[in-house]
Amino acid sequence: MPFAQAKILDKDLIPVIDIKPLIDNTDPVTVASNLHEASQKIGFLYITGHGIPKSVIDNARNNAMNFFHLSETKKKQVNLHGVHRGWLGPNRATMDRSMKADLKESFIWGAEIPKEESVNNHYAYGKNKWPISLPNFKDHSLDFFQQTNSVARQLLRGFAISLGLKDNFFTSDEVQALTRASYVYYPTQSERMGDDQFGVGPHTDFGVLTVLSQDHIGGLQVLDLNGDWVHAPPIEDTLVVNVGDLLSRWTNGIFRSTPHRVVNRSGKERLSLVLAYDPSPNMIIDPHDIFGDQCATEHKPITCGDYLTWRFEKSFS
Repeated sequence: MPFAQAKILDKDLIPVIDIKPLIDNTDPVTVASNLHEASQKIGFLYITGHGIPKSVIDNARNNAMNFFHLSETKKKQVNLHGVHRGWLGPNRATMDRSMKADLKESFIWGAEIPKEESVNNHYAYGKNKWPISLPNFKDHSLDFFQQTNSVARQLLRGFAISLGLKDNFFTSDEVQALTRASYVYYPTQSERMGDDQFGVGPHTDFGVLTVLSQDHIGGLQVLDLNGDWVHAPPIEDTLVVNVGDLLSRWTNGIFRSTPHRVVNRSGKERLSLVLAYDPSPNMIIDPHDIFGDQCATEHKPITCGDYLTWRFEKSFS
């Protein structure tokens, strides 16, 4: 039985955007225009000039691999239960109930919650669970989170500029934000598993924006505008960015949330470092706030929290 097949994507068609002029504010309008155009096409883009030191990514990657190589007993000490924090083992996520469970396993965390801060009751928010057997794991993971979260906020500033909105339109509600990061591990995948088995099955991302650091192994595939699955190969020193369903809904479909999947046919372990940016659960997602009361939309206003609850319950056991 073969692997699920995908075409080779012409590298000339991959949007690679230098966001440094957005971050340092030397030419934010040009970067914003490039983000706007790329997000209306294939929906995935690569960014350079993000400013995250290589050491931060390398430290996160090394700690992640050390964690996934721990015994199952040690990983279960930080098992995900209740709030969406900790280890999610293989075969515990399904992108669609008609599909096989994903082969991937994940470790999920977010910003550290100060003791004096009130805790909202959404299960995408909560206290982190850190493996005690890896002493540098917490610090390196939080460093990756903080720096990648800053990049996500800058990207959303660019999207806002491209729509003629205030710079902070998409990021104005940071109190108890539901933003979370994850290390995602994909084991080697045998061809004998067939073309309906995936590291992570075809899906669109739930939230507002995803920022991803691929390794050199490859395996990410995206659905292009012609309805064909194509490889999204690793490009050195870049991050992958894709619009999530909430940002697409918020902008009434102007920005495209693209289906994607992972097939690890390399014969090697694969690891992704991921940040999923989302505001607080009370943030109202409503295209009328962008386009006015006369905007024709099929989507009713919904809070970020309610939307994520609905999507999480469909995908996780």
